[in-house]
Amino acid sequence: MEIIFYHPFFDAAQWIQGMQQRLPNIHIRQWKRGDNKHADYAMVWAPPYEMLANRSGLKGIFTLGAGVEAILKQEQQRPGMLPAGVPLMRLEDAGMRLQMQEYAVAMVLHYLRRMDEYKLQQGQRMWKQLEPHDRKDFVVGVLGTGVLGRGVAETLVELGFTVRCWSRTPKQVNSIVNFHGEDQLGDFLSGSKVIINLLPDTPKTRGILNLSLFSQLKPKSYLINIARGAHLVEHDLLVAIEKGYIAGAALDVFVEEPLPEMHPFWTHPRITVTPHIAAITIPEIAMDTISENIQRIERGELPTSVVDMKLGY
Repeated sequence: MEIIFYHPFFDAAQWIQGMQQRLPNIHIRQWKRGDNKHADYAMVWAPPYEMLANRSGLKGIFTLGAGVEAILKQEQQRPGMLPAGVPLMRLEDAGMRLQMQEYAVAMVLHYLRRMDEYKLQQGQRMWKQLEPHDRKDFVVGVLGTGVLGRGVAETLVELGFTVRCWSRTPKQVNSIVNFHGEDQLGDFLSGSKVIINLLPDTPKTRGILNLSLFSQLKPKSYLINIARGAHLVEHDLLVAIEKGYIAGAALDVFVEEPLPEMHPFWTHPRITVTPHIAAITIPEIAMDTISENIQRIERGELPTSVVDMKLGY
């Protein structure tokens, strides 16, 4: 069994050694330009066009992350990059679920206890105790009910928060109230004090975090974006803060990364910037998942986490 590996900055040696330990009968190599030799599987992130195009014999392509918008965009720009009929599989968890839960909980508690405002007061050397937000009114709305979204929602419920979810299609997350579709988005927003975005990046979700959406939230609400930068209309956030729709925002993802040095988000007193660290792929867990899926395919079973090319996730 032949596997080709490509990632623009991951340590290929770590992944090659790890996969060989899990699947001793395989041969895995780092793909380099000009390598047109046979491969049964490909493990990739942002692969060059020629790595996959016209490659016959592939049984599966594994993306080394939860998002697939980058590789789907490559396919749109240069059709035929992804061999027809070959399943594309993404990492639904790979250790990212727990990390997303940690980040979301940290920021929700940060805003609940008004730590953002205490930080502002510190800069003014102001000693003033503020009344914490009332938990019963501090409703958390989670956009997206995939593996990561469900994990965040369930963790916040365990901590005693009132949580609601919204998804494009009907979903059920345990006993959490779930809204779906465009018709129910307004009702979802009007009762939310905190919005946590964990939507997939698709043509229908890009730009969803805009002024219209912010205006439908409770006054002085909070935004936590840990999905993709393309979801946020950045100028609209600045306007929403100015108008009082948004009291604070924690942003981990951006349209352009790294965030340009002169970007206004860096110095805005109401915006917290983190460098795309809410959830990072953990190689050991990712390799376990990929190895299990390869074994499923080799046994003639259906793999898990296959991307629906029409939906984009």
